[in-house]
Amino acid sequence: MPFLLIEYLHVLGAIVILGTGTGIAFFMLMAHRTGDAAFIARTADVVVIADFIFTLSAALLQPVTGSLLMWLSSTSTTEGWLMTALALYVIAGAFWVPVVFMQIEMRDLARVAVTGGTPLPPRYFALYRRWFLFGIPGFGSVMAILWLMIAKPF
Repeated sequence: MPFLLIEYLHVLGAIVILGTGTGIAFFMLMAHRTGDAAFIARTADVVVIADFIFTLSAALLQPVTGSLLMWLSSTSTTEGWLMTALALYVIAGAFWVPVVFMQIEMRDLARVAVTGGTPLPPRYFALYRRWFLFGIPGFGSVMAILWLMIAKPF
């Protein structure tokens, strides 16, 4: 029973990371497309909160439940699929952490634009492009990890 519970929590964590990541990307993209600084600021505010509540907690839970599953199943860290998944986890984190700070700055820039009645500044658009580009390897790594966890191909 403990194995199934831990496995359930591990899978749930993966679902939360993928679901929150997908939702955040969608809502930020849709808000950006409006060009409405007030809407972007409100959306980014919620996105930042969601990242801290859901993504961060799930990202912290994954190594704990993963380590417990390895221990309970006697899985070696030298398994190729697991070493690759762990490397991809580091890559995903390396892209996710800066994205959170980008979201915070984009939110703040949009708030300033609303308060001052000015258009979004060039810095916002530069951050948005970087945010979008960082999402590709970050989210792609998470998708690859999910496949590795299911298929265990090598």
